[in-house]
Amino acid sequence: MAIAFAAIATTLAAATPFQTPVSYEAADARAGALLAQMTTAEKLQLISGYNSFYIHGLPRLGIPDLYLSDATQGVHLRKNLSQQLDKSVAFPCPLSLAATWNPGLAYRYAHSIGEECRAGNVAVLLGPGMDIYRVSQCGRNFEYFGEDPFLAARMIEQYVRGVLDTGTIPTLKHFVANDTDYFRRKSDSVVDERTLHEISLPAFKAGIDAGAMAVMTSYNQLNGEWCGQNPYVITGLLRGSLGYKWLVMTDWTSVWDAKKIIESGQDLEMPGKKFIAADAQRLLDEGKVKIADIDRMARDIMRTCIAMGLYDRPVKDVHYLANFPAHVQCALDSAREGIVLLKNNGVLPLAKQGGGKILVSGLFVDQLARGGGSADVEGYDALTLRQALTATYGDRVTFVAEPTDAELKAASAVLLSTGTFDSEGRDRPFALPEAEEKRVQRIVSLNPRTVVIVNSGGGIQMTHWNDRAAAIVYAWFPGQIGNRALAEVLCGDTNPSGKLPITIERRFEDAPGYGYIPAGEQLYTTRLQLEAEMAHPLFHIAYKEGVFVGYRWYEKKGIAPLYAFGTGLSYTTFDYKDLRLSAQAMTQAGQLDVHCTLSNTGRVAGAEIVQVYVHPVHAPIERPEKELKGFAKVTLAPGESRDVTVTLAPRDFAYWDVGRHDWTVAPGEYEILVGRASDHIALHAAVTMR
Repeated sequence: MAIAFAAIATTLAAATPFQTPVSYEAADARAGALLAQMTTAEKLQLISGYNSFYIHGLPRLGIPDLYLSDATQGVHLRKNLSQQLDKSVAFPCPLSLAATWNPGLAYRYAHSIGEECRAGNVAVLLGPGMDIYRVSQCGRNFEYFGEDPFLAARMIEQYVRGVLDTGTIPTLKHFVANDTDYFRRKSDSVVDERTLHEISLPAFKAGIDAGAMAVMTSYNQLNGEWCGQNPYVITGLLRGSLGYKWLVMTDWTSVWDAKKIIESGQDLEMPGKKFIAADAQRLLDEGKVKIADIDRMARDIMRTCIAMGLYDRPVKDVHYLANFPAHVQCALDSAREGIVLLKNNGVLPLAKQGGGKILVSGLFVDQLARGGGSADVEGYDALTLRQALTATYGDRVTFVAEPTDAELKAASAVLLSTGTFDSEGRDRPFALPEAEEKRVQRIVSLNPRTVVIVNSGGGIQMTHWNDRAAAIVYAWFPGQIGNRALAEVLCGDTNPSGKLPITIERRFEDAPGYGYIPAGEQLYTTRLQLEAEMAHPLFHIAYKEGVFVGYRWYEKKGIAPLYAFGTGLSYTTFDYKDLRLSAQAMTQAGQLDVHCTLSNTGRVAGAEIVQVYVHPVHAPIERPEKELKGFAKVTLAPGESRDVTVTLAPRDFAYWDVGRHDWTVAPGEYEILVGRASDHIALHAAVTMR
């Protein structure tokens, strides 16, 4: 069996902070000089969006219009706007990228997208999306990087650097606690200080430290005020606690009060022509806002653009069009590594030749599974499941939309495709639609060699058929060429190596965010118009679970999920042994090297993700049972062994102290836990923090 993998690093290194082409100080000085030449009307033009997706240019001052484009998984083409690319690559969704646990691949993925931005005259990419996977029903989970802040942070810092290195500005979004799309403009996320710092903010901090130059605020309120006009969010958390110094923009139509926008620390109202355009001059005339605040906003925008060189060189560079084949290859590699084999009773891999007929049925056979909304990337030359399986299995495979009982029983194996249609602007049920659920239950009951393929942007309810399925393959939204990767996994040409970046619960009632929908209401099925959304009463979503999100919650409550965070099978087997720590005690100025030996004890090459968790034995406050603080993805040949090292810093032992408003490392004993999933710990050792 061959194995298809991109190069995989065995160590986890933080992204080197990006150095802007023009220094902050020089860019600030030049922005100040431009500001001195601007009229008040020009300043107000600059801080209010233009033509839906542009920062307004000022030709007399040499300031060009700059185009901002979605999304995280590729360049979203807006056919109603001029100068668009003819095509852009549809990459696997970001949650699939998170399932690779490969930060180096995140860099390649993002660098490819940044090159397509340059080819398409896109100055600012409106991604990465990076809110926390709190509830499986969130319609935008597919745009994000999962439930764990450490894993998300390591992927995001490489994503950010990948985009920046192409000369494109990435945008961290949505700041902050935008963890549901159910009436997103009318929801108030009620989150305590510790939860914000331990769960919601680490990925943003990692992106900022890597050099991110734009941040988008979110639709929701945080603790009683809309984030886009909330001084605690923008000036306090973002610019204060996280030390961010570049451009801040609103999400599209997410703010409602010009005075609050101007005074909050916000820089740019998008899409513009609304509150600042309508009210700012009057507020200035009446003395209700200060010109100094307008100047700050305009200067922040110009400083950011100057620092990236956007006023001095063309954004568009058609030479990058030649790199599209490499981008498609990156999309394929990402899909290969992101596919998660959740269950396998031995039916997989399915040989290409012999063994009888394979029956294929279900959703997404001729339609590419993908998420909707601003993150949607159509792609080109999309490979359907039918095409990929036909190319792999030839006449051994048959496609039947509505198979009879006899056809199902007669098949040597069944490939059943199911999943969800996820989209911005609405949440979707955890359970499959009733008819689809019945279809899956019927087929797995009739053929014990049924492989269920799930295309979804998050967890779905599988409890009622999980035990009867012979295998379950989570393929996410795999991008334009992802079905080739799926076919490779099914036949064994690629050995699956993905691991869940989420927990999949048995029932939605078990989840930490259950009950977020107001009593008496239910999910709507289509995206709402703005008027209908704004007519809904404001409602509060209390994050009662605090820091106990995802696997932290299930372990605290003693609830067994269907599939735990970090789960993922292989066609080979791995053995963990010989855990060694570089010291039995460490100081708060030191570091700890965690060593173990990983062996491939099977017959084929494969990649394993070694996961390192920290457990505080006697914590001064309530803390999670364990938290992910390191990982390494390692590829081994059959029979090969390798020493794996993960380095922990004092911060990896810290919690947010609300009394000090800072991180604190408590002295005492900690357990270092090493394993293949959050619920499969193979090795443990103790270290004392002094």
